Order: sequence, then C-alpha cells, then structure tokens
Amino acid sequence: MREERSVSFQIDSASGADARKRLNNLPDADYEPGYYTTANKQTIPYRILKPARQASGKKYPLVITLHNSSRIGTDNQKQLEPLARIWLDRQVRHKYPAFVLAPQFPVRSANYTTDSAGTIVSAVPDTILLQIIPLIDSIKRQYSIDTSRVYVMGYSMGGSSALSLLAHTRNTFAAAVAIAPVTEMERVSALTKTPVWLIHGMEDTENPFTVSKRFFKAAGQAAPIRFWQIAGATHNTIVAPELLSGKIPAWLFKHTLQQ
Repeated sequence: MREERSVSFQIDSASGADARKRLNNLPDADYEPGYYTTANKQTIPYRILKPARQASGKKYPLVITLHNSSRIGTDNQKQLEPLARIWLDRQVRHKYPAFVLAPQFPVRSANYTTDSAGTIVSAVPDTILLQIIPLIDSIKRQYSIDTSRVYVMGYSMGGSSALSLLAHTRNTFAAAVAIAPVTEMERVSALTKTPVWLIHGMEDTENPFTVSKRFFKAAGQAAPIRFWQIAGATHNTIVAPELLSGKIPAWLFKHTLQQ
C-alpha cells in the first residue's frame, strides 16, 4: 500500500551513538565468512548468518544487507555495519529467523550522476553490484531458503544498490528497505511492483532528499512504496535507534513474493 508521511524520530547524536555501540558490541562470530568468485574472476567477500535454530525441512527467509561506501574493502569485516547487526540481536534472531547475507564490495556498488549544478540526480550501478545476483542464487541453492521471501536492505550507497538490484531483476525480491538512497531514476518503472520502504532525512544534502521525493512521485499512485520522511535528519543521523530495532525485520517479514 502506498504511504507517504513525515516522521519524527529521536535523532540526537548521543542516542544514535548508543544504539550503534550496542549493536557493534554484539559478538559477530555467527556471521560465517565466505568468498565468491564471479564469472569475470572478481572475488566478493561475504558473511552469512544462519538461523540460530533450524527445524528439519523448514525453509527460511534470506535477507541481503548492503553496506555504505565507508565499508568498501576486502577485509570481510567492515560490511557488518549496524543494519547488518540488527539480525544478531537475540530477540530479533528469535522472532525473525533468517539467513542473512552481507557481501562486501571492493569498489563502489553504485555511482551517481549529477546535473549541471553538480547536484546528484540519479544512480548508476557498478558491474560489481550485478555480480552478486549469481551469489544470491548460489546461496539459495546451498541453504534451505524460502525463495518467496528474499529481501534486500541498505543505507546510503547500500540503499541505492538495493533499489538498483530491484530494478535489474525480476521475481527475486519480496520487499526492500532503502535508507538515504539515490534512486536509478531511469528505471523507476521497474521499481513499481515490489514493496519498498523508502526512508530519507529531510535535511539530507549528501544523497539529496529531493531524489527520493522525485522517485516517489514518478512511481505513481499504484506503487507499493512506504515513504518515511524524517524531519530534522541529515545523511549521517538518519540511522536512528528507531531503525536499529525489530521494526525493519517486522516490516520485511510481512511480504511474500507475488509471481
């Protein structure tokens, strides 16, 4: 269901820092390391979190978490940013059991185009982003995955990449969460079928809030987009404690892929 509303969160830096610190202090050894070699011989490090308890014969959702540009690298550690660590929380793991895939990109997964004034207006996915589609397929074959419940989420570059994955695939993702993204505006028509929770700070000038406004308007009345406009939030304060909780898992788990 299409929804647009302004939302006020507690976005002071102290509360945000406390929430991130709590998640960053959670042991992450359950995120097992792996490496995927693409068709063109690129290596993509990844971590995968499995459900704490798996029932025999049961299939589980798969969540893909995509990192922001500050986590680019090959150490197979930095990509475990707070949004990936939500799934380590004991209550979340108990209530929303899932496989969680956290790839790490060695280069930017999304680049941005600008207008004549230098303002960001759209996103262009790097080829490395589309290389994780075969990785996702391999994870689905390897583990007991409910292929009707595959989700993608990310912040900043990761949010942009989440939307681009939706735009370049069909019948793959049941829902997506994109926080402070830049949308691939040339492919908006491909983003009108899958439920998207679009979250953007109204004071964001780094990945301009105006791009999300344009995306929401261009998608049309029938698009299942939930657009939360966070009053007072900038690019660096948008990931507030409100979002570092079970709210995102709860919303994702409501959705099943409609063929």
